[in-house]
Amino acid sequence: MTALSLKNVNKSFGEVHVLKDINLDVDEGEFVVFVGPSGCGKSTLLRVIAGLEDASSGDIHIGGDHVNLTPPSKRGIAMVFQSYALYPHLTVRGNMSLALKQERQPKSVIEERVQKASQMLDLGAYLDRYPSELSGGQRQRVAIGRAIVREPKLFLFDEPLSNLDAALRMNTRIEIANLHRQLGASMAYVTHDQTEAMTLADKIVVLRDGRVEQIGSPMELYNNPANQFVAGFLGAPSMNFFPGTLLTPGDTRTLGIRPEDLFVTDDGPLTVRVGHVEHLGGDTNVVAYAKDHQITARLFGQHDVRPGGDLRLGFRTDSTYAFDQHGARVI
Repeated sequence: MTALSLKNVNKSFGEVHVLKDINLDVDEGEFVVFVGPSGCGKSTLLRVIAGLEDASSGDIHIGGDHVNLTPPSKRGIAMVFQSYALYPHLTVRGNMSLALKQERQPKSVIEERVQKASQMLDLGAYLDRYPSELSGGQRQRVAIGRAIVREPKLFLFDEPLSNLDAALRMNTRIEIANLHRQLGASMAYVTHDQTEAMTLADKIVVLRDGRVEQIGSPMELYNNPANQFVAGFLGAPSMNFFPGTLLTPGDTRTLGIRPEDLFVTDDGPLTVRVGHVEHLGGDTNVVAYAKDHQITARLFGQHDVRPGGDLRLGFRTDSTYAFDQHGARVI
């Protein structure tokens, strides 16, 4: 069964066309991530799905139901926002149960769902605490628990990890992935962080300027990007791009090589001047320059490389990507 279906969805704010002919199907139990740079329309798309914004045209189906004219509270969705949006005067239990009380659910149902969600999220010991007594990660788990107890057809996450520090982001990311496996629920998740997209998604939707650039699994998009934008957006450090003439005389196409596909060798075709080195312990990132073109190499392990020196870099020919003058992939 299809959990979410979007057909030719458009959204305009006055003369500004924000979403342009969005088509997408999300299967039951699938985790789909909308990713793209700031201003690409990903949060607006999530708000249109939720009913917080009206689609200018197109059709939205959730769980098989046409919901264009259905208010948010009746769409069978639960949303987790970037801000925790917890009520400070309510305990964890009160925040998690509020929506169920407003739905006039029986007390036994409310207690059962709150207990189940708190066990999933390791919040059992905090049910009688107030938000001010919790850490940022615990508050975000409460916000997620508030969504779980509603047992929605579709979970919507709008950059839920943006307010957390690096360590908490990683831990909460793992918790969300485990939660998805436990619930088997359909989830749509917005982020600008390609690491979140690669590690969480069953399916990634890459957006740019309100359009879908490519849809596929994380490794499909990583290994077979449709164009230069997708190739450069997914991957950290990002893919290197330079004129084909730097490697092959007469070739005017843009070539792309991922940093991890470059290696140091005495007879490599690229001679570069090292500009900056990041010693990360397990990896060494080298930012270098060849004919004024910046190139980043991700070298496995520890390397005694210093700024100002020269390196010879090699690469496998089957690891290169070619793009035409419009940025489309050339096979």
